[in-house]
Amino acid sequence: MDAFSEILSGVKLSGAVYFSAEFSAPWRFSSPPSATLSQLLGIGSAHLLIYHFLIEGEALVIAEDESVQLRPGDVVVLPHADSHLMTSDRGATATVQASAILSKIKSRDLTPVQAGGGGAPARFACGYMACDPYISRPILSGLPPIFKVNIRTDRSGQWLENSILHLVEEAGSGQVGSAAMLAKVSEALFVDTLRRYITALPDQQVGWLAGTRDSIVGKSLGLLHSRVAHPWTIADLAEEVGISRSALVERFTRYLSEPPMTYLTRWRLQLAARSLETTSRGVSEIAAEVGYESEAAFNRAFKREFGDPPGKYRRDRRQSSQQSSQKQVRVHVAGRK
Repeated sequence: MDAFSEILSGVKLSGAVYFSAEFSAPWRFSSPPSATLSQLLGIGSAHLLIYHFLIEGEALVIAEDESVQLRPGDVVVLPHADSHLMTSDRGATATVQASAILSKIKSRDLTPVQAGGGGAPARFACGYMACDPYISRPILSGLPPIFKVNIRTDRSGQWLENSILHLVEEAGSGQVGSAAMLAKVSEALFVDTLRRYITALPDQQVGWLAGTRDSIVGKSLGLLHSRVAHPWTIADLAEEVGISRSALVERFTRYLSEPPMTYLTRWRLQLAARSLETTSRGVSEIAAEVGYESEAAFNRAFKREFGDPPGKYRRDRRQSSQQSSQKQVRVHVAGRK
C-alpha cells in the first residue's frame, strides 16, 4: 500500500455535509473558528477540517490573509478549520447571520440556508471532516491554510458531484438513510480533493505529500508506515527500496527535512501518544506495539518528544478530556433552557 493510502486507512475520517446554502448577491458570511464548530459538532479532541463546494455562481473565500476565487466545480478546503470569510465580492456588505447557520449545524438540519440581497445566486454544499489529530498529522502538516481544486475535470469528479447533489436533496427532504450515505460520499469527495491537490503540486515541491509521489521516498514511507514495529535499520530500508544508504538519506531528507530513522521514531511516538489517550493498554504493551523492545528506552524517547513520561502524559490528557466533556454538557444543557 502506498504511504498516502496507508495513512488514510488509519485516519478514520468521519463527516457529513453540515449545511447547504443558496446565497444571492450581495452576501457575506463569517465562519467561526474550529473551537466553536468542534463544540457544536461534539467531536471532542478530533481534528476538524472544512470544505465548501461551489455548485453554481461565484464566490470569494478569505482566510489567513489569502483570498481564493471560486467558480462552479471548485472545492475549497480549510485543513485546520481556520475562521474565514465567504462573500460574493470584497465590497459586499449584506451579511448572512452566522447564528442561523450555526443553529442548523447544531441541529443537523440539512435544508438549504437561503439568504442574501436578491442578485446573482451562489449555491454551496459545505461540510466538515473529523479525523484523528495524531494519525493525520503527516498529511495535515503538508497542507496550506487554504487551497482549492476543481472536480469537474473528469468522470470521477462528475460522479462525486452528482452523488453529492442527489444526496443533499434527499437529506433535505428527510429521506431515511440519506444523511449516512451523504457522510460517506463527503469522505470520498475529501479524499479525491486531496489526491487532486497532490497531483497538481509542482515538481520542485518538498514535504510529506510531495514525498509520497517520489518513487523512492514514497516507497520508503509506505514500508515504514505499514511495518512500524519492524526493527528497521537504514541498511534494511535502503535494500528494500533498491538504493544506497547515503542516497536514501539524502533523498528522504530533501523531502522531509529529516532522515528516515528520525522520521520513524517521531511516527512511532505519535502512534504511542494516540494509544495512551484512547486505550487502557499498559505502557510496556504500547512500547512493544510501536517497535520498542525496552520500556525504559521508550519512556526516555517519549519524554524527549512530549516533555512528560507516558504515565503522566496519559493522566493529564484524560483529565483534560474529562473537563472538556463536562464543559460540552454544561453548554448543551444551557442551550436547552
